Amino acid sequence: MPITPTALLDSLNYRYATKVFDPTRKINAETLLALKTCLTLTPSSFGLQPWKFIVVDSPEIREKLKSASWGQPQVTDASHLVVLTTRTNLTQKDIDKWITRLSEVQETPLENLAGYAGMISSFTSNMSEVEKQAWNTRQVYIALGQLMTAAAVIGVDTCPLEGISPNDYDEILGLKGSGYATAVACALGYRSTEDKYADAKKARFPSSDLIAHI
Repeated sequence: MPITPTALLDSLNYRYATKVFDPTRKINAETLLALKTCLTLTPSSFGLQPWKFIVVDSPEIREKLKSASWGQPQVTDASHLVVLTTRTNLTQKDIDKWITRLSEVQETPLENLAGYAGMISSFTSNMSEVEKQAWNTRQVYIALGQLMTAAAVIGVDTCPLEGISPNDYDEILGLKGSGYATAVACALGYRSTEDKYADAKKARFPSSDLIAHI
């Protein structure tokens, strides 16, 4: 069942970029599965899903990533750390893989999807490899927004992490040559009672400054 607008806004007003996590509180398996499923349900251009989401379970690796994150404690203190990576390119093989998957899931003959596949190929063929990675990275931020919103709705705190060294992350996570590169990370868990930012008033410009109707 859909939640009410009031419940949604209550969750988003409660949400903030958590600076201090309670390291003793862990996200349970059911909740973690729901959040991972939310990531896989993220919409993307043409449905291509040019990403991979890495849940870093290893405490040793998280310690290394902390060093590549300006020492931010959220990396190790949060219950979970997700690194959102982007495809470094987008090839015809990637498009064919997606069209095959779409055919299987929706039980549609491949020949019926030939026009759609051609449209994707035509669109992406005009991009350089650098442009493709940039386009893919923009898709990843849709996933980050979906993850943070979903977490807020079910009472999980988050902190998006852009203050990281993507190259060092790639090295630590073994992404070099994999076809994927770090875009952004997100810590998930539960706020500490010692986080002074938890009760800070949310400062935003008024909607009249940000939203226009024409």
